[in-house]
Amino acid sequence: MDEVLADTIGKFIAIYNEKHNTDFTIDKLQPGKEFHELLPAYIRYTLREYINEPGFFRDIPVMQGALEVMPKLAEKYDVYIVSAAMEFKNSLADKLEWLNEHFPYISWTNIIFCGHKIVNVDIMIDDRVKNFVNFDGRKLLFTSPHNMAYDEYERVNTWEEVAAALL
Repeated sequence: MDEVLADTIGKFIAIYNEKHNTDFTIDKLQPGKEFHELLPAYIRYTLREYINEPGFFRDIPVMQGALEVMPKLAEKYDVYIVSAAMEFKNSLADKLEWLNEHFPYISWTNIIFCGHKIVNVDIMIDDRVKNFVNFDGRKLLFTSPHNMAYDEYERVNTWEEVAAALL
C-alpha cells in the first residue's frame, strides 16, 4: 500500500514542511535514502510520533494514476492488497477505511494486513525489495526515492507504467 497506492512520502513532506518549516520536495529527496535519514537530527524522533498518531494513515493521498489503473487491473486479475500494517498501532483501521474509500471494489477478503509479506501470488508490485526476497512470482519495483539504487528488478515508475506492463 504505502508508496505504491498511498503517497506516504508526500504526506511526510507536507507534515514536515508545515510543522517544522522544512522545504522538502520529492525532487529534493536523496536517492537511496529513507525519509527519516533526511531529517535533521533534532527532529528525527518526531517521525515515529506522527506515524503512530490515530488518523495518520487515513488521509494519505492516493498515488497519481492508481485510481484509474486499479479498476482495470481488478477486471483482469484477482487483486489482493497486502500491507505490512502491524508495525504501527493505529494503522489497521486507518488503512482499511482508506482502502474502502478509494478502492471499494476490493473485497475485504482480498485485503491482507501482516508483518511480513509472505504471499503466494503471481505478481507483486512493491516499493520494498525486502518483500521480493522469498517471492517467486513476477516482481515489479514501484519507484520511490529509497529504492533508486536497485536495478535487479523490473521497475515501474508510475501507474501508467504498471498499466503498460500488466494490461
